[in-house]
Amino acid sequence: MSTTRASNTNASPRAWLWQAPVLLLLAWLLWHVLDWAVLKAVFLPDLEACRALEHHGACWGVVTEKWRWWLFGRYPVEHHARPALTLLLWAAALAALIVPAWRGRLGTRAGLWSCAASLVLWLLGLAILAGGWAGLPSVESRLWGGLPLTVLLTVVSLGLSLPLAVVLAWARLSARAWVSWPAVAVIEVIRGGPLVMWLFMAAFLLPAVLPASWGVGPVGRVLIVTVLFSGAYAAETLRGSLRVVAGEQAEATQVLGASWWASQRLVILPQAFRTALPSLVNHSIGVLKDTSLVMIVSLQELTGAMSVSLNGDADWRPFFLEAYLVIAVVYVLMCQGVSVTGRWLEKQYPALGYRQ
Repeated sequence: MSTTRASNTNASPRAWLWQAPVLLLLAWLLWHVLDWAVLKAVFLPDLEACRALEHHGACWGVVTEKWRWWLFGRYPVEHHARPALTLLLWAAALAALIVPAWRGRLGTRAGLWSCAASLVLWLLGLAILAGGWAGLPSVESRLWGGLPLTVLLTVVSLGLSLPLAVVLAWARLSARAWVSWPAVAVIEVIRGGPLVMWLFMAAFLLPAVLPASWGVGPVGRVLIVTVLFSGAYAAETLRGSLRVVAGEQAEATQVLGASWWASQRLVILPQAFRTALPSLVNHSIGVLKDTSLVMIVSLQELTGAMSVSLNGDADWRPFFLEAYLVIAVVYVLMCQGVSVTGRWLEKQYPALGYRQ
């Protein structure tokens, strides 16, 4: 015991020799960040004051000047109240969906009512954004942008791709070759191409393929691609989970006389989703960040709206660093929200064999 204490005592000065320079470096970095971001910063949209800084301090005035464009994109200025109301309705829809999930009541009757209310709120928000009813002027989807477009692409891509992923996973696990081979081809082809390539095909190829009478706008074409892309990746995640859960569980349900669909709906799929939940949360974060790629096909989601607002304004363009930092913080907060929600759901719906 005394030998251990002596060795710890002798090692502590050596540890401080390594720690002290690191702590000093961190203190130096923090001071310069604080000095640049707060002490010397300009928070008002004063262009002359920002220019006088010569980048020795942050110009947060660019946020005050451009925030409406970043938030709503090219949506008509006189109707900005509509996307703002849409965001509020979608936040309420998310709350109506998350609250019963947090309480472990998602599969109960109250949980089903909450899901129905969430869907109604979501569709109402989308209808207000699109307009064309109740005296609201119609706004083309090519003018949608900013945060509402980011949320729309993320939620719709995830919501529609999960059922597709289940079907593809079932098909790939099928013992029938005429079922499994097409699923393998779809999954591998979609995953084999980068999302940027598929987005360009959505922008330039789908208009020539889809009938004009369908009226599929640029947002709809992009959603077709993102749903397929997300579904192909999620299918492989669910396929692994189905392999883990199936077997003994499927045999047990067959012994009890349950049909294939009943065993999948009541036993296999719920456990597979619980097993795949950490990977699906990670996939959701990836889909959220991938929405920033749609600006290459002239859709101005959050990142695209910020980029266009600065590229078209030579006066505020030099302060792009502050703009990108703000957008980065917004993405970090959204991804952190998804991550925290996922960890909570993992506790409420633990996987098979999981011990807290």
